[in-house]
Amino acid sequence: MQKPAAGLSRADQLGLAMLTGVTVANAYYIHPIIADIGRHFDVSPAQIGLVPAFNQIALALGIFLLLPLGDRISNRTLSIILAACQTLTLVVMALAENFALFVAASTLLGFVTIVPYLLPAYASKRVPQENLGKVTALLTAGIIVAILVARVGAGLVAEWVDWRIVYWIAAAMMGAITCAIPFLMEGRAKRATPEPAQSYFALVGSTISLLFQYPRVALSGAIQALNFGIFLVIWLGLAFHLTSPEMGYGTDTVGYLAAVAIVSIYATPRLGAWADKVGPYRARLLLSLLQAAGVLLFWPTGSSLWLLLVPLIITNIVGPTIDVSGRMTFLTLAPAIRTRLMTGYIIMMFTGAGIASWAAPVAYAYIGWSGIAILCGAMSLLIVLLSWLGARNQPA
Repeated sequence: MQKPAAGLSRADQLGLAMLTGVTVANAYYIHPIIADIGRHFDVSPAQIGLVPAFNQIALALGIFLLLPLGDRISNRTLSIILAACQTLTLVVMALAENFALFVAASTLLGFVTIVPYLLPAYASKRVPQENLGKVTALLTAGIIVAILVARVGAGLVAEWVDWRIVYWIAAAMMGAITCAIPFLMEGRAKRATPEPAQSYFALVGSTISLLFQYPRVALSGAIQALNFGIFLVIWLGLAFHLTSPEMGYGTDTVGYLAAVAIVSIYATPRLGAWADKVGPYRARLLLSLLQAAGVLLFWPTGSSLWLLLVPLIITNIVGPTIDVSGRMTFLTLAPAIRTRLMTGYIIMMFTGAGIASWAAPVAYAYIGWSGIAILCGAMSLLIVLLSWLGARNQPA
């Protein structure tokens, strides 16, 4: 197939979306089955909440220490090594006989889950600026599909077979995608003007200095930390709420409910193209207002599975494009620093996600579904405020 001047054919873009999806899915299998795993290891909701919390915090640390290397060595080489490590940690999770080992393996899995966050910067260097929102949205759609399949599939497998089989299936898929990476990614792109060599520590440290140099990245990272945190709080809360004696549903129902994410597959690429036209700052502000309207419905609809679909659909439509528009605020900057800018953005995102992953089970343990709704509402209103500040002070 002849590649366009942009450097990525449609097939290339779809291949990267698939790679993004398979590698990112591993963090989401636990969402519908977290209560089952907690019961298996005989631990409390607050204790089992440490699994996704440590996973997300370790991911932030891994991104800080490993992702900047994407500006120095081949993204393809990094992806192969790290995907192989993901495969091994999933095998350990499937075999774990005690809670400590399961937590340790899940934490290490988070640390090496870097591939999905190498790819936006990798792709941005190979597409024209006017198509950046569309291509970024396609990669985001790959994540959405993966999360959808992961949550629905994990709920079904755990309900009808066993939760350990979920991780054996995940390990098999990761092994296959590791073998496919050499065919999906090119080697290191050549630069017209080679970048001066930096030591590893200077390269890693530059991530922090770049956040101060480009405050729009820090603001976008804070917004996405809250945005992604809402997503995690909702789905972890639903796993406890729907399987509680009060609601009486099984893990398969939690998985079925996750299918509402299919609306994002349709909406995100179109909203990404819309953000290209209206600008990322204005798009993010408008989307944050719509998200707040949806989030505030979680409290009054919490007693009905069917009514919960309304706020779930709203938040699944707008949430991913808030992320896309946030990335668009800095992925047009110098190609030589984009991976490190993405590093800072993702570190902030997953640090917030780790806190939210711990806060959700704690809020549910103490206040029930009302605690989940209050937590999400406060986070959503803060997103509106920060998005307004970003739109007000956007670069000329």
